[in-house]
Amino acid sequence: MLGVPRPFVAYLRVYEPLSAFDSTLSDRLRNVIETGPLARSAAGDHEREMWFRSQLSVPPRLFPGESASGAPASRSVYDALVLNSKDVPGADPRRGPLVCPLDVMPRSAAALVGFLTTAHPSLREAAITASVDSVRARAARILSEQSSGAVHAVSTTWTVPLPWFVMFDSTHRRLVLATREAKERECSYRATMADARDRVAHAYELTIGTFGEQGPAKVLADTAGWLEHFDDDSAVELDYGGLVQLLDDEDLTADSSCEDVNAIVAALEAGDAEEVAERFERLREFWGELAIKERFN
Repeated sequence: MLGVPRPFVAYLRVYEPLSAFDSTLSDRLRNVIETGPLARSAAGDHEREMWFRSQLSVPPRLFPGESASGAPASRSVYDALVLNSKDVPGADPRRGPLVCPLDVMPRSAAALVGFLTTAHPSLREAAITASVDSVRARAARILSEQSSGAVHAVSTTWTVPLPWFVMFDSTHRRLVLATREAKERECSYRATMADARDRVAHAYELTIGTFGEQGPAKVLADTAGWLEHFDDDSAVELDYGGLVQLLDDEDLTADSSCEDVNAIVAALEAGDAEEVAERFERLREFWGELAIKERFN
């Protein structure tokens, strides 16, 4: 019998050195490293379980990882992923372990603020029983208490925003072709913070001159602003997460998204419109297949 699939979610994460955290949090995260952090492949399942627990508690919690008092649950600080700096291309291996707190509660608060801002009033009333103003205030308070000023992970369902790929060298892809249900199955990229920032800045200058301030340039600008919140010695990771279950081995092996996006950046710099169009078409065909699966689900 097959198990429940991982959520079809991809992640962009930042892992910071312990020195980037205040002393209290650093001590707790050091304990995470020593006792065993959460497995990267289990992050999506763990976040889903946290959400279910928040909704099944009596009374239900507004945010996963929230205690009955409304404060973060004491154990939530231990929800973190750990990365060895030697596994980041170009990073100083002497830097030691890098840590990415899941930040599930502030991420949920940010998502709720977005929902309250964009959802139709009737949908807001059906989904939120408490006062919208009080919920918005609670979410804002949680976000203001985020020590770094930004969450360490952002996620997207069913796809990967193409501008994210500019941060990574296509030759640094990590690809593990285990069975679709296996937790070892993986497709990911890693880069130092310095490389990621430089690549985003370069792509933004070329993109805004061609496509204007919206679309890819807006994503790049938002990404650049997000990266600035973190320590210079951090690492950035793009993880396909549960999307690897939607793609067979042949598709994953043939996936050239990172190469194509970086080729578009190079073509923009060279003024090669034909190359830009060709690469965009390849990306449209590949990610269009996942869009079709999303529509059928």
